[in-house]
Amino acid sequence: GIFAKTLKERVATVEVVDPGRVRFRLKRPWPDFMTFYGTRTTGAGWIVPKKYVEKVGDEGYKKAPIGSGPYRFVSFTPGVELVLEAFEGYWRKAPHVKRLVFRVIPDHATRLAALKRGDVDVVYLISGELAEEVRRTPGLTLKAVFPSNHWLIFPDQFDPKSPWHDKRVRLAANLAIDRKMLNEAATLGLSKITGSIVPSSFDFYWPAPPYPHDPARARRLLTEAGYANGFDAGEFFCDLQVCPWGEAMLTDLKAVGIQLKLRPLERATFFKGVAEKRYRNLVYLFLGASGNAATWLESLAITGGTYAFGGYPDIDGLFQEQAVELDRAKREALLHKIQQLIYERAMFAPVWDFAFLHGVGPRVEESGLGLLGAWGFSGPYEDVKLKTR
Repeated sequence: GIFAKTLKERVATVEVVDPGRVRFRLKRPWPDFMTFYGTRTTGAGWIVPKKYVEKVGDEGYKKAPIGSGPYRFVSFTPGVELVLEAFEGYWRKAPHVKRLVFRVIPDHATRLAALKRGDVDVVYLISGELAEEVRRTPGLTLKAVFPSNHWLIFPDQFDPKSPWHDKRVRLAANLAIDRKMLNEAATLGLSKITGSIVPSSFDFYWPAPPYPHDPARARRLLTEAGYANGFDAGEFFCDLQVCPWGEAMLTDLKAVGIQLKLRPLERATFFKGVAEKRYRNLVYLFLGASGNAATWLESLAITGGTYAFGGYPDIDGLFQEQAVELDRAKREALLHKIQQLIYERAMFAPVWDFAFLHGVGPRVEESGLGLLGAWGFSGPYEDVKLKTR
């Protein structure tokens, strides 16, 4: 996969200790090895049967996969459903639910109707008025989980000729956004407003105070920076999915004098453009939360990072220092210092730890929602449980 290069660059050897253990020998200190290998951050530690993959090939494996999890693959009908059956010999414990069926129901209202009829037991991604309806309906439960963080990027802050190079302008943008109203409208106030680009569930997270909504101070800052009449900030790039929230933020920014035009893009095109650093002005980015503060910052705030449009030498230096620090307390202090500098410089405009809102039906005793921290859906599946009749 895409992380194979990193693994090969940093791992010297992999040795078989016994049938249940392997030993990795690293080329140099790598404090985040277990985050890299042992979590869903990369998927590098996923186990598949070598002989089977070699026999059926990649395409054959996609049609009939065999893994090491608590459920066996039964069938998959694209656009319709995925069916799994419990593997009683799973090492952790036998699953409670013996058969899982994942149905594809694209329309939000149709998903909710299926939940209310009892056709399904859990529905994912219900928002707005429909989420309020789940909350009002006897027997149904609305469950919020927080799998992704959302923020605005200022790509031009590293260009001395850009208005965004001035910290006062970036701070003004932060103060212009009414995150509380946005939260109430989009997720019934259940998202976690944040002052950090690092998800609050991560190791080494520093709790930056959320920026208040203060349009009067935002206008004063713009005046001090030489933009008393505001300025044309060009295009605001975002994924199509977040257009409604992008439009709300553009309204807030316009109110203090920062004029922007919404430029929504299809997801694959949008993320390709971010990775290629093709966008300017303002970019609304969100990512699924996996890893820790170090792995997150490396991709977003350090020179050369996957989604970093530039960097600051002192922050880069602190990052390299923490990357080889094996004392956890010292490493945490370095990572906290990096996050404090990011906040003080208003490098980003953090918005929220976004709430995925899911509906749970009356038959469910344990939905698995929220059991895996920042994972956005049910899991571990072997822990999902129906009520006994």
